[in-house]
Amino acid sequence: MPKTVTSLWDPAEHLNTEEDMAAYLEAALEEGDSALVAAALGDIARAKGMSQVAREAGLGRESLYKALSPGGNPEFATILKVVSALGLQLHAARK
Repeated sequence: MPKTVTSLWDPAEHLNTEEDMAAYLEAALEEGDSALVAAALGDIARAKGMSQVAREAGLGRESLYKALSPGGNPEFATILKVVSALGLQLHAARK
């Protein structure tokens, strides 16, 4: 039996439009898991270009990678800067 070859799935490769990115972030927010939201922002930033997002957010590229990596625990101010640099908005809605 031949071996099955697999590769890692990278969400950033599938975030092609602004609508895809907004829907992806919305889905992460709905889960209520801060680590998942940070990871989603990292995926979106990689899809748009991490260097460009870091520049627009006023952050260093390396510090942005670190903040949005698993276990990065970014400050809320960093999250807001990244969301703005990505051209997205956070919204609150009543359950």
